Amino acid sequence: MPAQIRREPGAHHPACAAPPPGARPISDAHRAPTRFYHNPRCSKSRGALELLRERGIEPALIAYLESPPDAAELRELLGLLGIGARALLRSGEDEYKQLGLDDAALGDEALIAAMAAHPRLIERPLFVHGGRAAIGRPPERVLALL
Repeated sequence: MPAQIRREPGAHHPACAAPPPGARPISDAHRAPTRFYHNPRCSKSRGALELLRERGIEPALIAYLESPPDAAELRELLGLLGIGARALLRSGEDEYKQLGLDDAALGDEALIAAMAAHPRLIERPLFVHGGRAAIGRPPERVLALL
């Protein structure tokens, strides 16, 4: 017979504890097997989404500027894309220059931290489907995952 764990009334298992202060909750969209990191103000993002919808694909939409991926999610995306962090950076954004991200000595972890803190630095759109990912530039690149 397994040992029983006694807890004070109202006590919870540590693994079920609330996330630390400042941590963002992970939405279902961030876990969806078919998801699209979208900026509705971006014509490439709108175009790639339209191509998917024309083919009957309705991915979970992640407005990544409002609900940015954290460092762990960015690492997962980089793995699915098969690229290093620098290849996912938007070098034309003001934050890129302000943060000195053109420094070749910066490693992936520093670049991932910058993207997590400044989601405008993340190249868009990103489409995840079938255990793979693609950057939709040009928008037709998302179709390679179908």
